[in-house]
Amino acid sequence: MIITEQQVWDWLTDVKDPEVPALSILDLGIVRRVVVEEDKVAITITPTYSGCPAMDVISISIRMALAGHGVKNVAVDMQLSPAWTTDWMTEDGKRKLKEYGIAPPNRKAFSSLGLFEEEGITCPRCDSEDTELVSRYGPTSCKALYKCNSCKEPFEHFKCH
Repeated sequence: MIITEQQVWDWLTDVKDPEVPALSILDLGIVRRVVVEEDKVAITITPTYSGCPAMDVISISIRMALAGHGVKNVAVDMQLSPAWTTDWMTEDGKRKLKEYGIAPPNRKAFSSLGLFEEEGITCPRCDSEDTELVSRYGPTSCKALYKCNSCKEPFEHFKCH
């Protein structure tokens, strides 16, 4: 069986992020490289943050997805540098986040302290910018908790980094 790099990229669209199943790992931008050599496929991924507990599940999901297409010899390598950034997310992925009920990252600029500043965080339900931070840390380290002052609904925000 001849496997092409494009086939592998296509197959990876079915591998979902276990923490936000509305997103594929391609939407997140964590797949850095795909190399196909004869019957071996090597995939390099970068975690959304160092120590992300979902990376083991993602590695297993990649292997299972490729095994489903007959590929048995799969290596999944972790690359920590350069560090992942929300800039690597696709625009389609940001749209999917919003549809899922999570406010997508919205980078404005760097502050003088080197931290990300974001424009107003918009409620993913009613599109109001009248929102307020409840907690800098949500159910996962990459998200914060907000509430909308217009529709009164709480929501998660995928933080810029």
